[in-house]
Amino acid sequence: MSLYEGEILGLIGPNGAGKSTSFSIIRGIHHPTSGKIIFKEKDITGLPLHEIARRGVAHTFQDNIVFREMTVLENIIVGHHLRTFQGFWKYLFSTPQIRREAERVYKNGEEILNFLGLLQFREELAKNLPHGYQRLLGIGIAIASHPSVLLLDEPFAGMSDTEVDFSMQRIQELREKGVSIVIVEHHVRAVMMLCNRIIVLNFGRKIAEGTPSQIFQDPVVKRAYLGEEPIA
Repeated sequence: MSLYEGEILGLIGPNGAGKSTSFSIIRGIHHPTSGKIIFKEKDITGLPLHEIARRGVAHTFQDNIVFREMTVLENIIVGHHLRTFQGFWKYLFSTPQIRREAERVYKNGEEILNFLGLLQFREELAKNLPHGYQRLLGIGIAIASHPSVLLLDEPFAGMSDTEVDFSMQRIQELREKGVSIVIVEHHVRAVMMLCNRIIVLNFGRKIAEGTPSQIFQDPVVKRAYLGEEPIA
């Protein structure tokens, strides 16, 4: 399967179809038994997780993976670590260059929180945020690494309709800023409204690919995933 630059691709299918596993393989968490992962014309199959992230692939998870005992802003700052100075000696000594870098990261962190509607909670511990806000914070940590590809694993799980609508707007804006996005999601309305194209998996195999309207009219997809009743 392919992801085109500047698109939002939906990856759907019944439970156990291989959606999250596909993300884990792309991100280097698991290695494929066959095939390759090609990113920007380079083979990244089997590279370490940090190297794949450094190349521009970020990943959010089904669970709320945040640094619970750190503040909301500190969580976002941690997300910058791949794009900041790496040398131990540079951080040991507080040079003007390091101070400027710290100010840049702090400012960018606040901009990300403002974008996600979380700026007012910047000093709050992440564990105290409501579920929907923790989902947004996870996206914020991924955004902080400045990805060119963002893999979102069930980003709307457990959100209210209002939170889903707000999050969809943010994801569309990310795409407009040049981030290509893949979404694994069971929220049918969100998939229909957000995605330019959808790929359907079933038992680890691709069974359909097309626009949202094509996919949700496909009889094979209905049998495998949606059932025979039409979607309202």
